[in-house]
Amino acid sequence: MARSLPQNIEAEQALLGTVMVYPKAMVTCFDNDLKASDFFSENNQKIFQVLDSLYQEKKPTDFTSLITRLKDLKILDEIGGVDYLSTLSDSVVSAYSAEHYINLIQEKSLLRNLISAAQSIVTESFDNSYEGEEVLDKAERLILDVTHARKTSDFKKIPNVIDTVMDTVAELGKSKGEPTGVKTGFKRLDSITHGLQRGDLIILAARPSVGKTAFALNIAVNASANMKKPIAVFSLEMPAEALTQRMLACLSEVNISNIRSGFFRGNEWSKLQEASSHLRELPIYLDDSPIIKMSEIFAKCRKLKNEHGLSLIIIDYLQLISPGRSGNESRQQQVSEISRNLKMLARDLDVPVIALSQLSRDIEKDQSKEKTKRGPVLSDLRESGAIEQDADIVVFLYNPDDSKQKKDNTVNLTVDIAKHRNGQITFFPLSFTKSCNAFYNIEEDVSEKEGE
Repeated sequence: MARSLPQNIEAEQALLGTVMVYPKAMVTCFDNDLKASDFFSENNQKIFQVLDSLYQEKKPTDFTSLITRLKDLKILDEIGGVDYLSTLSDSVVSAYSAEHYINLIQEKSLLRNLISAAQSIVTESFDNSYEGEEVLDKAERLILDVTHARKTSDFKKIPNVIDTVMDTVAELGKSKGEPTGVKTGFKRLDSITHGLQRGDLIILAARPSVGKTAFALNIAVNASANMKKPIAVFSLEMPAEALTQRMLACLSEVNISNIRSGFFRGNEWSKLQEASSHLRELPIYLDDSPIIKMSEIFAKCRKLKNEHGLSLIIIDYLQLISPGRSGNESRQQQVSEISRNLKMLARDLDVPVIALSQLSRDIEKDQSKEKTKRGPVLSDLRESGAIEQDADIVVFLYNPDDSKQKKDNTVNLTVDIAKHRNGQITFFPLSFTKSCNAFYNIEEDVSEKEGE
């Protein structure tokens, strides 16, 4: 037995009647972004289209005006005539029920759209002319389209926002100057950012082999120890075992090559065992899928947050994320979409997101042409200006002088905060011991750039 599509004809009729009797109810329809396509009945769709046209033209939407316009369009009889319109208006009780009817109509419309998307997915899944990945991409788009069609949030009144802000500030005051966000373990960075803040997208960019992955893993280890809440690390370039070796090297200060070879000197094995015990207790979750889409990252992070909580997301690296849709989009458009989705990920899950990024080769060309070493600038972010636009913080990591490498394989790298939407831009040094992938604070004066 065939099932009928979700619908609420009574709510549709009640709303149309309410608008005719109380024309101001049309304002409520407009505020709630009600569309003619949300109605199930074709006749009710046509009636609402006419009412909407009258409203847009700043003309009355009462019974008489509606009949006149329907006659002009020669569709009065088609929608049921004057008798049907009279039936709609006769049952109206109050204008205050309009929003309730709108919610009922939009709820059924949402369900019908989901059914339509699901049927399209099923049809194309049975069609052998489509590849699996192509069908999956379309399925993602269809579901996202339905999701984005939901009613947007209302304006927030400033008195209510002020109350929220003042409560937050009062709570922050209890921290007595301590970082209020996720602590990275690096004093200068935590001082500037007050800890990585919820909802922020942080871009960490460097040329290959400078140490950005090591820096991100150091932050993961430090933050997980401080926050005691899960941290999700997505590595599209390196397997989980290699990441774990790097974190063990950082914690134990044992040379990474010794860990990989199993050849230890002195007490290195006991140091590694101690580091292993410590790392085992940290709530770090690794995903080393070499190919992953933003929709999968969303799903995995949402599931992790619902089941265990979530304090930070790290993605290594942005340019390796698979584009969410097939087609003729340029690489720049694909990266722009990924960048925007990363910002949505931070906001929707209310956690900071650190996304590693490559830098353009132009920086090396400029250095060769000018025969001088310069630090990265925002225009060096590879493949898309949208990365710079969407990021709340952009951090560059670079070696200002390659020649200054010490005997113990340690080098001083510059951490350059080139963009900070809610704070100062500045740079400072950190010590990086490559042999064990460990970063250390340097206690010294720092130079500051002029703020924006």
